[in-house]
Amino acid sequence: MTETLNTTARRIVNPTSGALVSELPDSDLSEVDEALKRAVAGQRRWAQVPRHERARLMRVYAELVREHQDEIAVLLSTEQGKPVAQSEAELGLHYRLFDGFASRLLVQEERAFFLDNQPVIDRDLQITRHEPLGVIAGIVPFNFPIELYSHKVAPAIAAGNSIIVKPSEETPLATRRLVELVHEAGIPEDVVQIVYGGAEVGRRLVESPLVAAVSFTGSTEVGISVAQNGAKTLKRTLLELGGNDAMIVLDDANLDDVVENAVFGRTWSNGQCCCANKRIVVHESLRDELTARLLDTFATSRMGDPLDPATALGPLINTKAAAKVEEQIKFSVGQGATLAAGGGRDNCFVEPTVLTGVDLSMDIARDMEVFGPVLAMMSFSTTDQAVEMANATKYGLSGSVFTQDMKKAMEVGTRLETGQVVVNGTGLYRSDVMGFGGYKSSGVGREGLAYSIEEFMQLKTLTFAGIMPGVVGA
Repeated sequence: MTETLNTTARRIVNPTSGALVSELPDSDLSEVDEALKRAVAGQRRWAQVPRHERARLMRVYAELVREHQDEIAVLLSTEQGKPVAQSEAELGLHYRLFDGFASRLLVQEERAFFLDNQPVIDRDLQITRHEPLGVIAGIVPFNFPIELYSHKVAPAIAAGNSIIVKPSEETPLATRRLVELVHEAGIPEDVVQIVYGGAEVGRRLVESPLVAAVSFTGSTEVGISVAQNGAKTLKRTLLELGGNDAMIVLDDANLDDVVENAVFGRTWSNGQCCCANKRIVVHESLRDELTARLLDTFATSRMGDPLDPATALGPLINTKAAAKVEEQIKFSVGQGATLAAGGGRDNCFVEPTVLTGVDLSMDIARDMEVFGPVLAMMSFSTTDQAVEMANATKYGLSGSVFTQDMKKAMEVGTRLETGQVVVNGTGLYRSDVMGFGGYKSSGVGREGLAYSIEEFMQLKTLTFAGIMPGVVGA
C-alpha cells in the first residue's frame, strides 16, 4: 500500500520487520468536533431510511469485503502481526456479522398491549417502538480491529444510529479500508466516520454531549476512565475489558483435548486475547503429564513471519508490549514461579513461555493480565480449591472446565464468576449469537447478534388513550 509520508504523522510500523508501513496524522480535536456535528445530521437522515434498505446496503458492503478479503487480510497481518490465516478468519466473521445483523434488523419486533386488564385505562392501547440512540462512539483495540469494528458498527447502523470509529493508533489501516468500502457500498459518509489518534481523541468522543453511547473494548483501567467520563453526560457505556481466564482441568479430563485447546487459546493473535486461557488450573494427579505435553507442544510453537502459512506465533504489537510481557515473566519468577520454558524476547517476538509452581500468592495468579504467549500452571487437590483459584481475580470474562462428568462440569460452571464457561474447550470462544461480555472488572453489557441491536436502541411507548371501543350494549 503506497502512502504519502508526513514527517509529523504517527508512524505505523510492521512489528515483524520494524519497517515503516505508513504514516497517518492524528485527527485534530477540531476535526473530531466536525465529525460529531456531521454524525448528528447524518443519523437523523439515516434513521428515516427504511429497515429493508439499511439491510440491503449492509449486505452490499459485506459482499465488497468478500471481494477484497485477500488485500485486507495481508494489510491487517502487516500492521498487527497475527498469522494471515487468522486475519482471513477475522474477515470471514466480519462479513458474516454484517449479513447477520441485517437479518436481525428485518425481524425486529414491536408489541401492542390492550389495557383492558386494568381498570380506568381499559380502553387505552399501547404500542412499543424501538428507536436509535443517536451518535455512537466505537473505540476499537489493536488485537482484533476488524472483528470488534464489526461488533460495533454493524449493530449501530442497523439500529439507525450513526457511528464514529476510533481505531487503535497501532492498527488504523485495515479499519480505514473498511470505512472506504462502507461508503463505496452506498452507506452515507456521515453515518460511518473514522477519526485517528490516542487518548486525547478518545476522550473527546467520550465526553462529547453529542455522543449517546460509547462502545469500548480495551483494558480495564481505560474502561473505568471511559465509564467515569461518560457518566458526566449520562451516556450509555458498553465495555468489554480485560481478563485473566482460568482453564480448570479435573482429574478425569482428556489431556489430548486439553493440550489442543490450551495451545490454541494461548497462541491465537500471538497471545493477545482478553478471553484467552491464561491460567491452567490442573488437578495434581495430572500436573506433571500435562506440563510435559505443553512443553512439547506449546513451548515449541513456530514463531516467524505472519505471512508465512507455517507460522503459529507472530510478534506482539510493538516492542513496548513485548518488553512488558518479558518483565511480567521475570517478576513472576521473582515471586517464586519456575520458568519451565521460554521467557526470551527478540524485539517484538516473545518466546512461548510456561511458568510452573504458580500459586495464589503471586500476582500472575490473580490480577496481573499477561498479554502475550505465557501459560501459568497451577495445581489443586479438590474441586473447591480449583474454583477458588479460578475466581481469585478481579476479572471475570471467560473460563473453561475439562471433565468427562457433566454433573461436575455443571457444578463448576455455575460457580465460576465469568461471563461464559466452555466445557471441554478453551474459553477463547465466541459464537456470533452469544451475549459476549464479562463479570466484575471484565466489563458491562453484552455483544452479539442476539443482543447488540437492542443495546444500541431505546424503547418508546406510544399510548392511545380511549381509542378502543367500549363494552357493546353498555
